Amino acid sequence: MDTAAVMEIARQTLWVTIIVSAPLLGAALVVGLLVGVIQAATSINEMTLSFIPKLLAMALALAVTGSWQIATVADFARAIFQRIPALFG
Repeated sequence: MDTAAVMEIARQTLWVTIIVSAPLLGAALVVGLLVGVIQAATSINEMTLSFIPKLLAMALALAVTGSWQIATVADFARAIFQRIPALFG
């Protein structure tokens, strides 16, 4: 197994991680910004106020994209396991 193969696997791993985590992080970002704007406009400085909306948005995003996320990770894991004989053979 050479360095190029290890770097390619690492690159693919990071890309799959970014792609799979993007919907949840995007939902949390959008809801956090909206709650932050509302808090700034109303002068409510409660730090825990944004937790529940973010949690609900992330649960909704997980419900919508969860099966796609699992399928993406499973396909990647299958591809990695299929590459094992070629890496050490």
